[in-house]
This record gives sequence, C-alpha cells and structure tokens, in this order.
Amino acid sequence: MNTTRFASAPPYPAPSDHHGMTCLRLQGHNAGPSQARWMGVSQVEPGGSIERGASALEKHYVVLSGEVTIVTDDGEAVLGPWDSVRLAPGEARALENRSSAPAAVLLAMPLPPA
Repeated sequence: MNTTRFASAPPYPAPSDHHGMTCLRLQGHNAGPSQARWMGVSQVEPGGSIERGASALEKHYVVLSGEVTIVTDDGEAVLGPWDSVRLAPGEARALENRSSAPAAVLLAMPLPPA
C-alpha cells in the first residue's frame, strides 16, 4: 500500500500550456510506485486554463470542487463537483476555469510507455 497525504503530495511543474494552475501528484511518478497509471490534482485559479491540445494517452478528469469548462471538437461541457470526463487518446481539448472561484480537478492517466 502506498499512501499519499494531500498535505504532503509532491508538487510538479505545470506544463508550459497550463496557466494559473498548481499541480500535485497523488500516486505514481515521484508520489510512489505504480504499474499502470498516475494521479494528480490540479488547483485551477479563476481564469486558469490548459491550452487546446491533444495527448497520445487517455485522460480522465474528475472535478472535486469549483467548476471548469472542457472544450473539444464535439462542444463544451461545464463540469461541477463530482462530474467527470474521459478524453480519448488524440482527442484535442482545452480546460478553462471561467468562474470567479478556484477549482480542484483530479487527473488520472496511464503512465507513458517505457
């Protein structure tokens, strides 16, 4: 068993296309062993965003608090607490906090191939 307490979750630098965000690892990578996936939490400030782009890996987002808007070629979805979205490999998306309050988003995705 590997336990990561939120208060001691290691931060990691947000990618260059992430703005107004603080990122913490909960499992995998430098937060502990994992064979298949890693999990993190992004704290997204009002006006914070992820620029439109695609990943070769599947992603799952779960909003823990606040509200974010996910924009894909299929349209927009406004997600609130406990709402989730799955993004397929190669599916372009943007994430935006258009609200006046911070949001917390759980991310789960596979580890990159070795």
